Amino acid sequence: MLDLSKDGEIYIVTMNNQANMICLDWQQRMLAILDQLEHQPHEDAAMVMIGVEKFFSNGLNLEVLNKLDQAGWNQFARQMGEIHRRLLMLPFPTVAAVNGHAFAGGAFIALSCDYRIMREDRGWICISEVDAGVPLPQGMMEFLRLRLPPLTVRDAVLTGKRYTADEAIAAGFADGKASADNLLAEAKALAATLACKESGIFNAIKQAHVAPIVAALQ
Repeated sequence: MLDLSKDGEIYIVTMNNQANMICLDWQQRMLAILDQLEHQPHEDAAMVMIGVEKFFSNGLNLEVLNKLDQAGWNQFARQMGEIHRRLLMLPFPTVAAVNGHAFAGGAFIALSCDYRIMREDRGWICISEVDAGVPLPQGMMEFLRLRLPPLTVRDAVLTGKRYTADEAIAAGFADGKASADNLLAEAKALAATLACKESGIFNAIKQAHVAPIVAALQ
């Protein structure tokens, strides 16, 4: 479902369960990975997150989640907020290598990383809740307002626009693009350029930068 590996000083989180849809089991594995990452040495470290084939993450697994009772939904919502906060606050650089579709909850996972590089020839990133019939909690709306340009937020949430790599870069969703063959290498290269910063200072500045987003997600 999710694997953690290491290439030199760069940790690689690979989502490898087909469409990588988010449910309680996905959350439990991600929380376990975050436990490991937070307790690793931070000097020269970085993290890259990637999916496989045509999906980064296709969002929430509503077929599974709609079977939960209220207590289950409360647990899911609590853990989702925790995952976003902890991803945002990881004490080293993080890059999402968006290898394919990143819809709704999958887009939010990508946005919880410091940078995003998209596959140039295939895949969309979008906030598709308006088409899926799922309301956006106020905290997640604030997350978007603090992460993206105002007009991008408006169009993304009200239209469910699907952004290609070039469109995502222009709109502020993504920071770069690469071919499928070079995507992981480009993401690792970006992560490495940031990992060489003095780790204590980088972490302190990063925490100050993400603090308003983290507060919105409380």
